[in-house]
Amino acid sequence: MPSLNDLRRFAVARQFGAHDLRSAIERLGFVQADPIRAPARAQDLTLRHRAAGYRAGDLERRYAELPIEEDFFINYGFVTRRVSALMHPRDGAGLRPSASNKKAAALLQFVRDGGEVHPRDVNAHFDDGTVVNFWGGSSSATTHLLELMHYKGLLRVARREAGIRIYAAHEHERGKLSAAERRERIDALADTVIAKYAPLPSTGLSYVVRRLRYAVPQWAEEITRAQARAKQRMARTTIDGETWYWPESDTVDGSDVADEVRFLAPFDPLVWDRGKFEQLWGWPYRFEAYTPAPQRKHGYYALPLLWREHVIGWVNVSGTAATLGVEAGYVRGRAPRDRGFKPAFDAEVERLRSFLTPSRT
Repeated sequence: MPSLNDLRRFAVARQFGAHDLRSAIERLGFVQADPIRAPARAQDLTLRHRAAGYRAGDLERRYAELPIEEDFFINYGFVTRRVSALMHPRDGAGLRPSASNKKAAALLQFVRDGGEVHPRDVNAHFDDGTVVNFWGGSSSATTHLLELMHYKGLLRVARREAGIRIYAAHEHERGKLSAAERRERIDALADTVIAKYAPLPSTGLSYVVRRLRYAVPQWAEEITRAQARAKQRMARTTIDGETWYWPESDTVDGSDVADEVRFLAPFDPLVWDRGKFEQLWGWPYRFEAYTPAPQRKHGYYALPLLWREHVIGWVNVSGTAATLGVEAGYVRGRAPRDRGFKPAFDAEVERLRSFLTPSRT
């Protein structure tokens, strides 16, 4: 029977490998996005460990050529076209352009006529004032409607211009699905999210599958049953009274972990489930960007510090590639005495510096 350390090694080993960007995204299925740059956006910090030669901003620069979509999955981010097709169309959750929703129909026609449109041009054409947005601030009413129509699948993000979404009209394959087809799609989505974050404790698996209500609100009532089915088809083991799950095609025993240091993103698959993180590594990591400064324990945008199969602390990064500053904190109060740690730490700093160096292409 696997030990907890076997599970740690398995969790780390299954995450990393030498892939091109397309293959790395395909393996993940979904890459969570976040706009904070400290020192780079979360999606870039995640992909740098999984795509060979990755530079900060490559995902945005190459977005139009990759088979991916910006969309909401269990959070907002980037999904493969396969995952996108499983989620859409999101019918039954409110918005379809029709005679009863003339504004949405007019906006959709405006986007179709323009091919690709900037929200600025949409706002100039419709000018409908402001609404309260998700964060409690104000947004243009038409920008808000653009975002809702994007979520519903009527629009897609064609590309970004200086970080702003440029929208295009989008048509998903339509048609009524049978109960068996719905079940097959929901199970495929559950498999995708479990494969990304595995191994997962029982509560973690339940939590992450339940978040599929954001991916497929039209099938929200079926997700509890999908969660139960997922637990039945996953491989599992029980350690100290906790049952852990992972895809049946993976093997826990014999996982090989490199003598490497990695600075992980706050939303990296190894970090995202905070309960799992604490169970595997014995201390509570918290994302503190929105915590008042006097209450922070680790820092504004602390990056968990992985050494071999152990997360032993965190780093705070400042500056640019040319002026890079890295300050480390350790759970045990000091760095490991293992003579291999210091050169591995320095190598990760240099990889981070290269990642932050602007691409020449």
